[in-house]
Amino acid sequence: MPPAHTDTAEAGRALRLARRLHGLGPLAGLIVLCIAGTLLNRDFATIDNLMNVLTRTSFIGIIAVGMTFVIISGGIDLSVGSMAALIAGTMIWLMNGLANGVGGHTFAPLTILVIGIVCALLLGAVFGCAHGLLITKGRIEPFIVTLGTLGIFRAVLTWLADGGALTLNDSLTNLYGPVYYASLFGVPVPIWVFLVVAALGALILNRTAFGRHVQAIGSNEQVARYAAIRVDHVKIATYVLTGMCVGVATVLYVPRLGSATPTTGLLWELEAIAAVVVGGTALKGGEGRVVGTVIGAILLSVIANILNLTSIISVYLNAAVQGVVIIVVAFLQRGRR
Repeated sequence: MPPAHTDTAEAGRALRLARRLHGLGPLAGLIVLCIAGTLLNRDFATIDNLMNVLTRTSFIGIIAVGMTFVIISGGIDLSVGSMAALIAGTMIWLMNGLANGVGGHTFAPLTILVIGIVCALLLGAVFGCAHGLLITKGRIEPFIVTLGTLGIFRAVLTWLADGGALTLNDSLTNLYGPVYYASLFGVPVPIWVFLVVAALGALILNRTAFGRHVQAIGSNEQVARYAAIRVDHVKIATYVLTGMCVGVATVLYVPRLGSATPTTGLLWELEAIAAVVVGGTALKGGEGRVVGTVIGAILLSVIANILNLTSIISVYLNAAVQGVVIIVVAFLQRGRR
């Protein structure tokens, strides 16, 4: 009869192997989709289309990196799309005001651009901190808090834009445009920023005490408290991190159209959550990977791209496809923690 420690070691190896195989699922799905897309339309496999897919992925991907921390800790943020819209609108409103002069003082266009970018990042951090405080100190469920701010953010933007659109000053548009349209070594700037944010996110989650604390809280919050982890501080930090990721994504998004409307960022929260869960992060918290989130975000963009290039189903059903993906993944994750 084999000793008990041998059985335990074998069980541990089997568990690690199962986790590795589970982690390869999103990557295998992405490969299959790419093969299918190539077979359905030859334009799919071109470099131009690849760059287009990755550029469009960058906005949601950056937000999804922050969302990964929130979901792993056992929370959720339904407001990221509306938050991005309000940040974009406030950023444009502020930059236009500075371009017109304040108290007879004029600012250099580059200075205005820097102020706008800093404003976006600060607003994201402030909004995220407000979420964290309401959830931890106010003892309100994350779903309720972020559902409420979802409506508040978009309503404030609608009021700020008087129901229309806030459009960036022409003198700033040309200066700001390269942030979205420029390329470095043939790769668009948003893709580079996405890669940097994802690399930093993976480093923080896997190589720091903060990352381990996030996973511990998501696995069992009460045990984490007994282990002297500052649960409230860590939770607040995850929402601040998500807000800053929203700010970064907004900074990249504004020069694309140069305007913000009440429909800006619509359903971004659905796409970000879908990217996280498709990437293998458990909706119940405690387990997840930033690399998986990146693959999940790209996979969803590939699905949308294939729908655009083919006529399998209407492109208007893209959000429905993402909704189905979330439900299916949640069904497969039953009981998993």
